[in-house]
Amino acid sequence: MSGNKKSRFSPFLKQCFVTAAVGNNIIGHGCMLGYTAILLPQLKQEDSSIKLDVEAASWIASIIGITHLLGSFLTPPVMEKYGRKIAHYAVIVPNLLSWIIIALSVNFEMLFAARILQGLSIGMLSPLRSVLIGEYTSPKNRGAFLTTVSLTQSLGILFVHLAGSLLSWQMTALICVVFPFTSLVMTIYSPESPSWLVTRGRLEDCREVFHWLRGDDENEELEEMIQTRMLFERARISRKYEHETNQFQDLLSTVHKREFYRPILLMMHAHVLVNFAGGATMSSYSTVIIATVMGPEASPYFWMIFLDAQRFVSNTLAIFAINRFKRRTMMFSTGALSVLSQVALAVYLYVKEQGNLAYDGLWIPILLINLKILAVGIGMLPLPNVIGGEVFPLEYRSIGGMLSLATFSATYFVVLKTFTGLVESIGMYGVYLIYAGVITYCMVVIWLLLPETKGKTLQQIEDEFRGKPLAPEEIEARKSLQEDPIAAYKRKMSVKSVNSIHVEA
Repeated sequence: MSGNKKSRFSPFLKQCFVTAAVGNNIIGHGCMLGYTAILLPQLKQEDSSIKLDVEAASWIASIIGITHLLGSFLTPPVMEKYGRKIAHYAVIVPNLLSWIIIALSVNFEMLFAARILQGLSIGMLSPLRSVLIGEYTSPKNRGAFLTTVSLTQSLGILFVHLAGSLLSWQMTALICVVFPFTSLVMTIYSPESPSWLVTRGRLEDCREVFHWLRGDDENEELEEMIQTRMLFERARISRKYEHETNQFQDLLSTVHKREFYRPILLMMHAHVLVNFAGGATMSSYSTVIIATVMGPEASPYFWMIFLDAQRFVSNTLAIFAINRFKRRTMMFSTGALSVLSQVALAVYLYVKEQGNLAYDGLWIPILLINLKILAVGIGMLPLPNVIGGEVFPLEYRSIGGMLSLATFSATYFVVLKTFTGLVESIGMYGVYLIYAGVITYCMVVIWLLLPETKGKTLQQIEDEFRGKPLAPEEIEARKSLQEDPIAAYKRKMSVKSVNSIHVEA
């Protein structure tokens, strides 16, 4: 990985490689999300070796939402202290083990244990995946690379539904082992994140990895990142040794910073948006939704595969759209489509239930539900992943990702757990109206908080949230920094006690 050696691979191909290492793991997670759609029907068959009652089956389907929440709290301390690469290993292991356990399962307990591991793995990767890809890739291609998060997840859902319709649930699980194993091998040959290296004072390693990933054309971002980190260290040391501020005052100061709370509030609402847009319910309750919306004449399993394929195609198109259009343009255009399609579905289902439809062709619900999935595939699902990799400042990236993705996990569980009950109590049209209302509220908040991030460096985005490029005292600090920046940073690091100052990744 030496920066002095001429590589036969371009920086773009290297960025593709490290992104694919993450992507293979996400494909395995997509398989997890869609697996119950083929597992539970097979377990209901007369010749099934494992018999589950309704209560046991519901736990197999829903436990992943609870453990997803727990897993999202485990990764940030690991990625902060030991690095992004070690954190990714920690995510791959439960993914790999869970599929092996499922393939060997002979009772409910083994299946349940495997689903717990799967939920933990998904939750653990949630705060890591966008950070990894965002820190590995160039600003000009970052949007497209971050879009592969939703693309690979959709590919996993489509793959497991196709495989499960042809093979047994045990054989399907065994095949799914391939994805985390491939991710493990590729991660071994991937470098550590340059952003994390700079937080640990490993500036030479940071330069080497950055040049390996980006080439020699983006040195301005590298120097900006190093200089910003040194100014941050200078301010932290000054506060410690000159002002002796206590931890409570530091906490209050941090919470009131625009660059801290605005990205967190933004991403919390963006992740609520994802779940209420319909992707989560369609993955887990696709046959129920299709039968209710399209009627008994439609084949639920055919349309399940069809909609999976459509979402995959939409996610593929999103890669090109996100590189072409501004983030705000895509967010609010697809958000409007999501709201309108859900309101239209609610009106259609209500009028149909009242028996007041003058004309009722199968193409009407097919068109409406396809528009809803189109909005999910092109905007509602990939955009939060893209924006989440861009908006958090380096100093608060771990805590920001943890808090916002905890919101995702909690909302995911609530949506899946309450869906069937809401359908029984207020009907499918009532559910769509509630979801449309929640989406509208989230869009208003996002409108107020989201800056345009397309084509900007991570430091420029952070400056925009802060409201100004540099505070006056930071400008003075830069002017007064007479010695070599690298030497100054190392000197400060050498006099800093390990227990006196906590460096946030």
